[in-house]
Amino acid sequence: MTTFLNRLFRLRRDAWEMLASVLIALGVVMLMQPLSLSLYSYSFLVTLVGTVMFIVVSHFPE
Repeated sequence: MTTFLNRLFRLRRDAWEMLASVLIALGVVMLMQPLSLSLYSYSFLVTLVGTVMFIVVSHFPE
């Protein structure tokens, strides 16, 4: 866990890409769940933030 946080603070691509991918997956799960309308309402925003984050992070150094 500490190596993951160190990679986040050093702005390395691999850790940020993983975080962006988790956000995208979380947004899709929030979109497909049938239980909570508030989770469904925020699902597009979470997916959009993850997608934009992935695009920006793809320009970070290895």
